[in-house]
Amino acid sequence: MLMNKNIMITLVLVLVSFVWAGSFIIVQVTTEEMDPIDLGFLRFLVATPLMILLVILRKKPLLLPKKELPWLIILGLTGVTLLYLFQFLGIHFTNAPTASVLINTNVIFIAILSTLFLHETLSRKKIAGIALSFIGVFVIMFSDISKQALTVDNLFFIGSVLMLLSAFCWALYSFVGKRLLKTYDEFVITVYAFGLGTLFYLPFVVMHLGPVLQQTSLNGWFAVLYLALICTLFGYLGWYYALKHFDASKAAVFLNLIPLFTILISFFLGATLTWFFLLGAILILYGVYLTQRSS
Repeated sequence: MLMNKNIMITLVLVLVSFVWAGSFIIVQVTTEEMDPIDLGFLRFLVATPLMILLVILRKKPLLLPKKELPWLIILGLTGVTLLYLFQFLGIHFTNAPTASVLINTNVIFIAILSTLFLHETLSRKKIAGIALSFIGVFVIMFSDISKQALTVDNLFFIGSVLMLLSAFCWALYSFVGKRLLKTYDEFVITVYAFGLGTLFYLPFVVMHLGPVLQQTSLNGWFAVLYLALICTLFGYLGWYYALKHFDASKAAVFLNLIPLFTILISFFLGATLTWFFLLGAILILYGVYLTQRSS
């Protein structure tokens, strides 16, 4: 019975990873016709009310103490607004495989933050993992996926930097969220992050929100629904379900499947993967693996 449950949880984690990998492809394709910032806003404009409804159905109290407001604001900025501003623009300026690999460096940033603020010791294995990952980042950032030689492509380079900033935001979100999750329900915390994050998105879209809603194509709305319903609601539900039955460190290993799935999907859709990109991806993923293993 336990084995069957473990198999089911494993399947859920694999499916969540596959769904999240698909988001990189969807964003890359959709941002060819829609502004990346608008796409990020519409995702959470749809997802946030549904997440609030989910919390109400679970009969969880929504009100939190005022003292937590500064932390909740940080969660909204790092877990939604800045995270997806950087990420969707980063995907638009690079490509899905590159973005999915670079976002995985959040594990490296978490390890660095833990060392700086929680005084966790850096083992040799963790130092090696961090070093390998940043070498891999350097290789990818100066290697255009469409060429067989190292290049300095301004937009590609800027997109890579944006993806690293997105990874750092996710690390901060995880770091701050870990403190709040010790006291409060994970879905309630997520509702506040979504709600405040969507609110902070408004200055970037408010001047042209009407035309965006009117001019978004059917394919654009399908992309928004995929990101809001499949990636956000199903993804978070599946992730939290797994965390209740698996150690966080075990569950986190499955996130390494996201870049692998993204690379495979992109390859089957006709993307050209250079040797420099594959070398950088291997260095980053192995560095992340070493860092996780030593945690």
